[in-house]
Amino acid sequence: MLRTWLLPRPPWGRPGLKAVVTAGLFVITLWNLRCFLNPSEVFREVPKHTKPLVVLVWKWPSKQVPNISGDICRELYGITGCRLTTERRLLGQANVVVFPHARLQPGRDRLPKERPPGQNWVWVSLESPSNTKDLAGWNQTFNWVMTYRRDSDIFIPYGKLVPNQSATMNIPTKTNLVSWVISNYHRTQKRAEIYKNLSRYLHVNIYGKANKKPLCKDCLLPTTSKSKFYLAFENSIHQDYITEKLWRNSLMAGTVPVVLGPPRANYEQFVPTDSFIHVDDFGSLAELATFLKTMNSSRYRQFFAWQKKYSVKLYTDWRERICTICTAYPSLPRGRVYSDLASWFNT
Repeated sequence: MLRTWLLPRPPWGRPGLKAVVTAGLFVITLWNLRCFLNPSEVFREVPKHTKPLVVLVWKWPSKQVPNISGDICRELYGITGCRLTTERRLLGQANVVVFPHARLQPGRDRLPKERPPGQNWVWVSLESPSNTKDLAGWNQTFNWVMTYRRDSDIFIPYGKLVPNQSATMNIPTKTNLVSWVISNYHRTQKRAEIYKNLSRYLHVNIYGKANKKPLCKDCLLPTTSKSKFYLAFENSIHQDYITEKLWRNSLMAGTVPVVLGPPRANYEQFVPTDSFIHVDDFGSLAELATFLKTMNSSRYRQFFAWQKKYSVKLYTDWRERICTICTAYPSLPRGRVYSDLASWFNT
């Protein structure tokens, strides 16, 4: 039943028809007089088309530079007014210059000698502080930071959940209990210690270079999807450092992630509470192993309820990440420089 909302009647009753007409004529007269006295304020010219924002990538983050010619941001991602380039001769025209940390050489001698007025420099990194070296030499250099951390000037996560109203769940057929894909295995890492102790209580199917079972690009998801659970163990533990191990290897594959990384509360800022299992949820690894081995099908299906509302979006193309600078540009702070980049990143 539709509700009819009644506006309160003024205490003085309804105005007469003559009063309404008189007021209307008075307003029209004032408007015409304003147009006559200052027509430029009323009929402003349509702003002329502004030049696109020029974003110069000093050195492309990956070894191979993809096609960035033309209006690539609009064509691929619907971001207008954005021009990407790697042509250093355009330094003087660039509004923003992007410096990926992984491609920076130690010392400032490879950087531009001068910075045009109003130009902003962006420091970019997707690695954690544990795997980022030589930050001390870049103090008083960059205006903005672009990382996986949510408090970055420009936030570039590894993935996210996007609304999806399909209202269906897709749980692939399972043939084993737990899997793990690992390329760089170091005994000193916490994930190595957790795996070693957990493997005493259950079998883990291991793939990747570390176990001499590398998976091709198209083989990864079909392989991990066969497991009920996936060890989404990060190589180091830092705020917001939640990588493709969660987004691609487990959630997108259709398996339940068992995560090792920042605290549960941090994960819950990215994904629903009941979409993952955190190692810290248990008093011991023996309890975790028992929980995984004895889970019934009904409880298992609850971990996939998020699929009724969301789907996974991965960020894998550096062009998309860099194009987002143009989207964020109008609201970014001006005139600021990171005086101690290492201090900020390691906090």
